[in-house]
Amino acid sequence: MARSGGAGEQGVEKKSTGSEGAAPEEGAADAPGQRRRGMVRRRMLLAGAAQALLLPGGVAWAAKPVLRVLAWPGYADADAVKAFEARHGVQVELTVVGSDDVLRARLADERGGGYDVVAANTVELAALRAQGALAALTPADIPQMARQLPRFRSPIPGIVHDGQVYAVPYTYSEMGLIYDRRQVPTAPSSLAALWDARWQGKVLAFDGSSHGFSLAAMAQGLPPFQIAGGQFAALARRLVALRRNLLSFYALPEEAVELFRRHQVAVMHANYGQQQLKLLRDAGLDVGYVVPREGALAWLDCWAILRRSPQQALAARWIDHLLEPAASREFTRRQGLANTLEEPTALDAAHLLGPLAWLEPVEDGARRERLWRRIIAGDRLETF
Repeated sequence: MARSGGAGEQGVEKKSTGSEGAAPEEGAADAPGQRRRGMVRRRMLLAGAAQALLLPGGVAWAAKPVLRVLAWPGYADADAVKAFEARHGVQVELTVVGSDDVLRARLADERGGGYDVVAANTVELAALRAQGALAALTPADIPQMARQLPRFRSPIPGIVHDGQVYAVPYTYSEMGLIYDRRQVPTAPSSLAALWDARWQGKVLAFDGSSHGFSLAAMAQGLPPFQIAGGQFAALARRLVALRRNLLSFYALPEEAVELFRRHQVAVMHANYGQQQLKLLRDAGLDVGYVVPREGALAWLDCWAILRRSPQQALAARWIDHLLEPAASREFTRRQGLANTLEEPTALDAAHLLGPLAWLEPVEDGARRERLWRRIIAGDRLETF
């Protein structure tokens, strides 16, 4: 809009100046007529520009501020986007990603012109903050933050640094224990249930090196994300013992449902949390869910504003819009994911026995992966 309008005004000025400059050479008597004709031409050009602004396919669309959003599927449904556009008189350009790898590639691609606001987990956001890519937020610009549950208003590693808030929690899932109520009538209170010999061959765990070592560390009362070098061997041996107690490792939630149903599993470490709980219950299984006293690993997706964004104020209003109570409840209803304003119904106080450990970058991902490959390949305890 500014470029188009500016060019039009400069063109009029040049025509006007040129006509007036040539007039004395043609005769002073004609100068008033020349000036009147110049004024008419100028009015016609300005009127034409104004009409162009009203055309459906004209410059009016470019005149609207554009908010460029990068998010996961279901985080910004079409009706939520339209409501925001109508309320603020803007246009939202939404890009949806399906993996952290794609999200990182999108953010790194300068050809796209950059994004204004992004939804990502705390690990990704910690890296972006360290790179100086995120803008510090002013909570007063996002009033709905005051409605969030207390644990989301406390400092969270990865999104709070030196007292500055860099992201707003949006949705999360903890990795608790799912248990068969017929075989385990009382909810397991400890991660030790995964190693319990009573359930040998009836336990499922997720096939993942980072989460596997974090789980073993939590079970031993150790920090899950910063394992000291001298502790790896003992934790690897604990994971070998876990492997020996398992029916199987699993990768996908649907795979876990089938294994749970077919083999009458007693206890499972639920990497996908309440999503798996819902799938199992939808399959007709009588299962319970608990966060044990050692706590549970948990992913937390947040909204953050990019420091290079020219629309930071509008991005803050976008975050506030999606945090409104009605929008939060609808998000939970549609996606089956928790929001940050209300406790999920599947996890009441009686089954939340320990803290949630939001995912953080680990000390040495490559080392965890190398050891994990040996563990799942069948290496013996004595080799670690």
